Amino acid sequence: MKGRPDARTEGVPPGRSEKLRAALLEHYCRHRRHLPWRDVSDPYRIMVSEVMLQQTRVETVIGYYEPWLERFPTLDALADADEGEVLKAWEGLGYYRRARNLQRAAQVVRDRPDGAWPRSLDGLRELPGVGEYTAGAVASIAFGEPVPAVDGNVRRVLSRLFEEPAPSAGWLRDTAQGLVPTRNPGDWNQALMELGQAICVPRSPRCSECPIATWCSARASGTQDAHPAPVRRAAPRRVTLVLAVLEADGRVMLQQRPQEGLLGGMWAFPELEVDAGGRGGDARRGGDAHRDASIGLAKGAGCVVAGAPASLPSVAHRFTHLHAVYLPWVVPIAVATPGDRRVWVDPDGSLDFAIPVAQQKVLTSLAHRSAVEV
Repeated sequence: MKGRPDARTEGVPPGRSEKLRAALLEHYCRHRRHLPWRDVSDPYRIMVSEVMLQQTRVETVIGYYEPWLERFPTLDALADADEGEVLKAWEGLGYYRRARNLQRAAQVVRDRPDGAWPRSLDGLRELPGVGEYTAGAVASIAFGEPVPAVDGNVRRVLSRLFEEPAPSAGWLRDTAQGLVPTRNPGDWNQALMELGQAICVPRSPRCSECPIATWCSARASGTQDAHPAPVRRAAPRRVTLVLAVLEADGRVMLQQRPQEGLLGGMWAFPELEVDAGGRGGDARRGGDAHRDASIGLAKGAGCVVAGAPASLPSVAHRFTHLHAVYLPWVVPIAVATPGDRRVWVDPDGSLDFAIPVAQQKVLTSLAHRSAVEV
């Protein structure tokens, strides 16, 4: 796919698309944010930033990007690292599958005959976990290939610019491709994304500040607040999970979760999905059942229960497709039973492996309880 300097795209009068590009690029040059991954050509650094930015706010990524590069400064350093170390460095960014895929992509590139990154969108798409957006961003920014990079911000800008209320993936791809210039396509893609982040925002877009408002069909008809139509997503499933905080000699047990699935490869308390409030919603029965479930988890881990379980405050956590409420129960254990894929840790100690955010909150609650008891 090749961008055309004089591309004619529906909604932009013939011969004026070049003026639209010039206006947006000039604005981007004057007002763009100074970010640590800007003005670099290293595809590894660009890939790291783009993967981190998926479903994550720029402000959050800024705090992770430089520490990541200090720990894994090169593609080879990431490819050779222990997966646990990679997940620990990613801790707090969420969507841990992205971190594992980023490492796998680094390993694939390292093992290529020439050890070099694919330089095209199609070649990048063949790497683990690399979708069309990420491939387009890296191909255009690192290698100057005139291909689009359509994220949620670009979707919103194009929907309003051409007054397309429900843009399909194909329409977005073709429309964005028609606007990509052959010169500096990476700057163009970043300019579109930043326009959506800073000015063409979801609610109350700041049209008076927009450098391409002249060409915006939605603004001309006063429909910018209605575009694009919301993407309908299935309501997240609500789940309640009992956590067995197995405690012996002041330490608690964490076990490594399976590599595949939610929070794969991370370290967490044994868990079991349960009814939220027992039969008929009876909270007392629910508490009894949840306590019994924690005992069952302890026995299932081969441990001998040495006292009555005690509850800790519940913890709520929202995933993309789940609203989870964790009910932690501290279960006293006679002995810290060894086993594969399990560790015994001090609740208030420094841990070198990745732990989900909800489980960290449980550890903090447990450490606070211990401090009060002392």
